[in-house]
Amino acid sequence: MRRLRAATRGSALARWQTDRVIELLGPDVEVEVVVVQTEGDRRTDVPISEVGGRGIFVKEVQGAVLDGRADFAVHSAKDLPSSYGAEGLVLAAVPERADARDALVGSTFHDLPTGALVATGSVRRRAQLAAARPDLTFTDLRGNIGTRLDKAGQFGAIVMAAAALVRLGREEAIAEVLEPDLMLPQVAQGALAIECRTDDAELRELFGWIEHAPSRRAVDAERGFLAELGGGCDLPVGAYAVELAPGGAVRLEALVATGDGHVVLRHHDVGDDPSRLGRAVALQLLDGHGARALLDADADTVR
Repeated sequence: MRRLRAATRGSALARWQTDRVIELLGPDVEVEVVVVQTEGDRRTDVPISEVGGRGIFVKEVQGAVLDGRADFAVHSAKDLPSSYGAEGLVLAAVPERADARDALVGSTFHDLPTGALVATGSVRRRAQLAAARPDLTFTDLRGNIGTRLDKAGQFGAIVMAAAALVRLGREEAIAEVLEPDLMLPQVAQGALAIECRTDDAELRELFGWIEHAPSRRAVDAERGFLAELGGGCDLPVGAYAVELAPGGAVRLEALVATGDGHVVLRHHDVGDDPSRLGRAVALQLLDGHGARALLDADADTVR
């Protein structure tokens, strides 16, 4: 029996995800869980976009693997930065992905009254809902799944990842799952990401047994899109990829929007190389649909 240590955040959802990976590894692998608190966990009173966006839930967890406190890390794949900032780590496996879509709690989309207040800490969700329903108003909402559900009655609706609610047995709270034509998910939403040290060949081989190739190809396409946009992109973005045939073509749809939802640019394409497809869709949005001008205008506003 091999004994391993898994680094993870301490939330109920993060622990569920780590337990799921342990289950996939099987009874011949004994795993000790190493709980790590991240900057995102400590600063729950500040919108994610102001704390630092992607990476605030993973850096300290990655650090536990790099300094030897743990052998591997389990993340929500959506929390990973577009390019790996932790030298010495590799994305060893993406297990089978859960539902990537977003969900409304408290009301269906069409039953929201005019001017309803929707709570979400995501600029991506806010922009797409505002584009579809300019009458809606918005407020920030952060905290763990239980905290957000406890506050749902204070608003017309709250928006959450469907997979998170299902994983924690709270699917009864879902009023409506939002289809991608209304709400494109966050890059890699619903997927898990397992990282280990690059030089741990034995562990990389072990995780190869729980890799789910269609999920990995979809995540690679979405992350390729995000990487091409660059780490300086603070605009709302979304992407959703599916494998059309085993080991074959992948379809990717992605968007770039303004924060107020007045401009939402979408593009989709199909390709056999997921990462290349992601980059191509990003470039088409940037140079063919005008997203580069939005990025430049956003940068000028920040300055």
